[in-house]
Amino acid sequence: MERQQTIDMRTKTVDLEQQETITKDSVTIKVNAVLWFRVVDPAAAIIKVANFNQAVYQLSVTALRNIIGQHQLDEVLKERQQINATLQGLVDAATEPWGVKIEMVEIKDVEIPESMQRAMAREAEAIREKRARIIKAEAELEASIKLTQGARQMEESPIALELRRLQMLSEIGIDNNTTTIVMVPSEFTQAAKSLTQLAGKS
Repeated sequence: MERQQTIDMRTKTVDLEQQETITKDSVTIKVNAVLWFRVVDPAAAIIKVANFNQAVYQLSVTALRNIIGQHQLDEVLKERQQINATLQGLVDAATEPWGVKIEMVEIKDVEIPESMQRAMAREAEAIREKRARIIKAEAELEASIKLTQGARQMEESPIALELRRLQMLSEIGIDNNTTTIVMVPSEFTQAAKSLTQLAGKS
């Protein structure tokens, strides 16, 4: 035996340093990740690769840059779990001949340029404003439908319109500082005169 080398077969944690890369939609971002791996075949890890720790690290960094370049920025932000799984599968397949098992890969942080952050904030604000306008338009449509139904109901019963008018006057009269001019329909006046005359005759 020429020499003996001890291999730690416990799970190791490696921080992948921050990588500046370009997404599929040409946005420059900075990404860092964490890698967990362990040696499952010590003989292969020593014989088939010169330095398995360095090899696993460099392979993981390269795979991280490549997979980010295949996705758009929105996908990197929203589909991080799927990207992690894909990245783990790629690195694990490449390190299997070295007797190394990749247990997990997690993207830890995604740093976006400040200009892009402002653009995304404006986009989110525009979406919220659009949603608010749609809700307001739907409310106005519903109100117009109800008003139309009420107008048709009042058309069938003219006295209902007069009662509604009196109700509006009572609501206006709550404020003592206002002067209210009431336009009374002639039919209402004639009806009042007729009632007065009948009361006088009796």
